[in-house]
Amino acid sequence: MVLLDTHALIWWMTDDDRLGGDARAMIADPESRVFVSGATAWEIATKFRIGKLPSMGAVVRGLELSVLRAGFETLPVSFAHAQRAGLLAGQHGDPFDRMLIAQGLTENLPIASNEAMFEHFGVSRIW
Repeated sequence: MVLLDTHALIWWMTDDDRLGGDARAMIADPESRVFVSGATAWEIATKFRIGKLPSMGAVVRGLELSVLRAGFETLPVSFAHAQRAGLLAGQHGDPFDRMLIAQGLTENLPIASNEAMFEHFGVSRIW
């Protein structure tokens, strides 16, 4: 089981070489349960809207269908996730990362991410 960070999902969908080998292998494994957070949909849509992901228009409009067709599972943001994200100690100010960390901790899911600082919050990371 693994929860994808936003860049991991984008790099998987675009077959980008920047996706780490261990993460790529886990995502490709048909026995793996791969989760995509509602926070990832929020992040991609937000970054598209403000011009940081200008080429992602088609992805934004069909994201949930693409995620499901890939065989991934969606992970909604729950009240418990939101509360834990808000209470996380530390100065990491990215709300999307904070939510993914909280979801990983709450659901006991490692996160496929190149963000080494995730480990400082106690979440397992695969890359």
